[in-house]
Amino acid sequence: MRTSPVERRVAFLGLGAMGSAMARVLLRAGVSVTVWNRSADAAQTLAAEGASLALSPAAAVRNVDTVISMVSAVEALDAIMLGPAGAMHAMDAGTLHICMSTIGAEDAHNYLTHHRELEQAFIAAPVFGRPQAAADAKLFIVAAGDGTALARAEQLFSLLGQRTFIVGDDPAQASAVKLAGNFMIMAAAEAMGEAMAVAARAGVDAATVRDVLTGSIFDAPIYHAYGAMLVERRFSPPGFTAELGLKDMRLFDALADRDQVSTPFIDILLDRLGAVISRHGPDTDWAAVGAIAMEDAEDRT
Repeated sequence: MRTSPVERRVAFLGLGAMGSAMARVLLRAGVSVTVWNRSADAAQTLAAEGASLALSPAAAVRNVDTVISMVSAVEALDAIMLGPAGAMHAMDAGTLHICMSTIGAEDAHNYLTHHRELEQAFIAAPVFGRPQAAADAKLFIVAAGDGTALARAEQLFSLLGQRTFIVGDDPAQASAVKLAGNFMIMAAAEAMGEAMAVAARAGVDAATVRDVLTGSIFDAPIYHAYGAMLVERRFSPPGFTAELGLKDMRLFDALADRDQVSTPFIDILLDRLGAVISRHGPDTDWAAVGAIAMEDAEDRT
């Protein structure tokens, strides 16, 4: 149901499962949204729901006050934003770019520099939450950037998420926190899978392990959601693919290496994600990292 109009003109670039859900939330709130996507079907669907359809990223960002990008990787973001025909050079001075994709900390800092050169504003605001959370406007948003730019984004954040965390004045800080959080999600899935594998060899089924742990000392959303996926071996359709998870873990590893921080557990997660992709394909949900230990234990039975 549409509420009273929100006086914002937003270009939304990137309409995968997350981006489409987020753009739809803004439309239903009465925001004026122009959409672009590399494959046209998702954009045409949103156009039928009231969005304006742009034929290129550059066309999408003209005459708007805010650009939101939600794409799979920095390579896709670069293809959209940079270069003489890129969206960045079509944006007016003063336009705010909110990058809600998960990109590297160095990438976020570089985008801040590029936008400043064009007298534009930039903040990083990656999110925690799967497509259903995006559709329900229940995302957790992790944002960093100039205080004035963050204030401009506050209204949109309130529409898209249930809570926004401001973590610093450099967009790279938001990227660092998001990568750290994704690392912990993977660590939780791996730990639960290993626990289920060991308990299974002792004669306790995975559902019982899940019920005991999530009903006592691990009563948290990640353990509930990923525990259910591991019990059911339900990894398709993916909410977040193993291929994207591998990208994020490599970014986390690179950030740790840059700052000379010892993170030995990341090597296990990189190995597990490689095994998931090898055994089940790149489009398997990244929660399947926890199933590798379970599969290996079953093969030894």
